[in-house]
Amino acid sequence: MRRVTLLDTMTTQSHKAVVLLSGGLDSTTTLAIAQREGFEVFGLTFQYGQRHQIEIAAARRVADHMGVSRHSVVDIDLGKFGGSALTTDIAVPKRSCVEEIGSGIPVTYVPARNTVFLALALAWAEVQSADNIFIGVNALDYSGYPDCRPEFIQAFQKMANLATKRAVEGQQIAIQAPLIERTKAEIIRRGLELGVDYGLTTSCYDPEAEGVACGRCDACLLRLRGFAENGQIDPVKYARPEGG
Repeated sequence: MRRVTLLDTMTTQSHKAVVLLSGGLDSTTTLAIAQREGFEVFGLTFQYGQRHQIEIAAARRVADHMGVSRHSVVDIDLGKFGGSALTTDIAVPKRSCVEEIGSGIPVTYVPARNTVFLALALAWAEVQSADNIFIGVNALDYSGYPDCRPEFIQAFQKMANLATKRAVEGQQIAIQAPLIERTKAEIIRRGLELGVDYGLTTSCYDPEAEGVACGRCDACLLRLRGFAENGQIDPVKYARPEGG
């Protein structure tokens, strides 16, 4: 039997990728980057009990508009465990400016969410013979989530290559986080260069009726600042400020 070399592994590696797609700004930009790099994309969205259910519809719009090969929406209920303002009746913090966002881990953190998401993405990637998983986490303009850090991504990739049949047989899995060291403004700039239609996306943690963004949660404030720093107007609709 011929010995398989590293070069053989590299030349036979699949050019398919699973992209975690929430319907938000970061994941949509990540999808565009994966496509620009020539990957055949399989979009994976989770309906995990989040209060901002409008992101599921946004993910479907994005997947359809950007022509992914397959888009799967998976139901899991992290709300059964509680512990987050995104899955229970805990109030989502509202602020008047980005500077009010603290340095601690906020109540919008969903326990182990990215670990769960990546584990399921890993299973689907192995079935699809995809050797790359893209996730739109960011370690600069983010809300202090521990599962958005480079150390987490590196650790998960190491685990993934110990845990799967495909990896053990020589096809290594790469966890791609192309936005992890970019500011929100840089992410938006790159997306605009790639022709991303941000009007299809949603970022708000606590949207009002008909999906109107609140404009005061951490996600909205970071997004609005990113567009402003690019001299752009965010195309999504926001609620009028109190008294406005």
